[in-house]
Amino acid sequence: MSVREEFDDWAADGRDRGMEERHWHTARHALARMPVEAGETVLDLGCGSGYAGRALCEAADAGRAYGLDGSPAMVQNARSYTDDQPVGYLVGDFHDLPFADDAIDHCFSMEAFYYAGEPLAVLEELRRVLRPGGTFYCAVNFYEENVHSHVWQERISVDMTLWSYADYRAAFREAGFHVAEQDTIPDRETEIPPASAFPTDEWETREDMVERYREFGTLLTVGVVP
Repeated sequence: MSVREEFDDWAADGRDRGMEERHWHTARHALARMPVEAGETVLDLGCGSGYAGRALCEAADAGRAYGLDGSPAMVQNARSYTDDQPVGYLVGDFHDLPFADDAIDHCFSMEAFYYAGEPLAVLEELRRVLRPGGTFYCAVNFYEENVHSHVWQERISVDMTLWSYADYRAAFREAGFHVAEQDTIPDRETEIPPASAFPTDEWETREDMVERYREFGTLLTVGVVP
């Protein structure tokens, strides 16, 4: 199954809203760090339900936000959820972005980058469309150090790229970005039951769940175009 087919199914089942609810716990902290100034243009790569673009226009006063997703059904849903005129949604390929050189001020991506077939090529394409001084905020929960995420590949029919902290830094630099920062954002909001409630359908021990959400959290890598 292709990425498009996979996430068309997710959108049809309403799972795009569930993704938004789960991701917002850490995504909002990453979005708050972005140096978006009034009137600037931002891109949400792998936008899903479109929540990031709406948030950036509302909180950061972005002049224009584009949400791009490979799934037409996701884009259709995102449009239906959005009344904001400055926010638009596009069906597109991460590897061939429909923007001119230096056309985007900042890019955000949450839990989408690792679905790219050629992630280094995507970084090079982002490097092309971002202006000098522009930033790419790449947030992922599926990464090498987060051992609790590795099983996700078994639950989905498309290939995912499992990179480490160092892999992300090296790829960003190879694509022509400066790595401005890299850290993890813990999820403080997901409720963790008492030890007596374990094992659950998802977790053997409470310690594992605490490690996943409170210690590993979301890996954020920030690249800046020289």
